[in-house]
Amino acid sequence: MSQEFVPDDNKFERPNDDSAVCEQEVVLLTVVGSPKGVRDTILTLYRLGFAEVGDWSPVQRAANPKQVMSVLIRRSRANGTPPRKSER
Repeated sequence: MSQEFVPDDNKFERPNDDSAVCEQEVVLLTVVGSPKGVRDTILTLYRLGFAEVGDWSPVQRAANPKQVMSVLIRRSRANGTPPRKSER
């Protein structure tokens, strides 16, 4: 696996105050491809327990006219734990 994905704890330091406790980490995942490829990828990620199918955005046209895209926004608390369903 590439070392570029190994976190460097010194690279992203957080301030040492109470505001960091309320922060949320936000990650956007985008799947781009043929309509079938995007649909199959979303279903595979659902089967793996990664995300609910309904968590993805509706399929949109991509820059390439033969492709579509869908986006998933994942939020977690600053300490890395995912928010409860009611907080999404």
